[in-house]
Amino acid sequence: MLSLGIVGLPNVGKSSLFNALTAAKAEAANYPFCTIDPNVGVVNVPDPRLDQLAAIVHPERTVPAAVQFVDIAGLVKGASTGEGRGNAFLSNIRETDAIVHVVRCFDDPDVIHVDGSVDPVRDRATIEFELALADLAVVEKRLDRAKRAAKTGDKEAAAEVSSLEKAHAPLANGQALWHVALTPEDRDRLKGLQLLTLKPILYAANVTDGELTGAEGAYVTALRAAIAADHEPAQVVTFSAKIESELAELPPEDRADFLGSLGLESAGLDRLIRGGYALLGLQTYFTAGEKEVRAWTIKVGDTAPKAAGVIHTDFERGFIKADTVSFAEFLANGGWKGAKEKGVVRSEGKEYVMQDGDVVLFKFNV
Repeated sequence: MLSLGIVGLPNVGKSSLFNALTAAKAEAANYPFCTIDPNVGVVNVPDPRLDQLAAIVHPERTVPAAVQFVDIAGLVKGASTGEGRGNAFLSNIRETDAIVHVVRCFDDPDVIHVDGSVDPVRDRATIEFELALADLAVVEKRLDRAKRAAKTGDKEAAAEVSSLEKAHAPLANGQALWHVALTPEDRDRLKGLQLLTLKPILYAANVTDGELTGAEGAYVTALRAAIAADHEPAQVVTFSAKIESELAELPPEDRADFLGSLGLESAGLDRLIRGGYALLGLQTYFTAGEKEVRAWTIKVGDTAPKAAGVIHTDFERGFIKADTVSFAEFLANGGWKGAKEKGVVRSEGKEYVMQDGDVVLFKFNV
């Protein structure tokens, strides 16, 4: 399951976004630190293909893919030295796959900004600085241990010291590792530390309703420019916490009409999840049988045995073959029976690289 950790300053729309995404009703109020404990919520991944498959197969149940969101208290300047409460919960997002940084890109005199004014470029820098110092503490602790091991002649420890020192210098200056040139070997050695500023990051820009359908505002433009100037490989997804909150109150069958009335093609949730999938190089395949139609999340480039292992490790270990048909062919031929009669079902082996939308039946033996 894809896991995304939500960070940002207080009062930028983090908890409102979390509530809208998960319907968890975490407390959202117009004052800093209203989120005290980390909130964890699981959201179904919207995918119309799943319903289309179910309409053909008529399974006993339909199971979408899911995304876990972890929301922590808002970070503030000085969090790494004990200001506010957010830093105490950073450990909760170290296990996530990527970070969603919610940035305020709207003016509203009724919503207090913790720094007194709206400036997404400054706010981005504030959060990055605090995340960098949080990573610094982790690196320093590990570096001390690695240096002691290296003194005994441990070559692996010596190599680790080199990588840790490359990370330590910029972190000590409050620079996030997103902006530091590290070799693949360095990254591999640092991977186990779950450093926040090495995780893929997606920016969620909380904008006014009008900006979602009209011209992009100056705040978002400035944020994009700052990210580009740092050569940071990150996406910016715009959303309106207000609209997402209203959308969450509606029954599912009314949501499309509501979005249409606003001139929107998709909800912020859809764009955020699509952004997360693209950021992490993820894709979806399906299994479709009488008992269950289900969506599974895998990485782009995964082979058939690797994809089978997502269902169960036995499937990967005892993999024999994968009967595979594209989503379009499955639909066009009315399911497995028609696809087999038409000759479009392929028998794929261990080297097959999965494609987004594949409908698969795995054969295995353990």
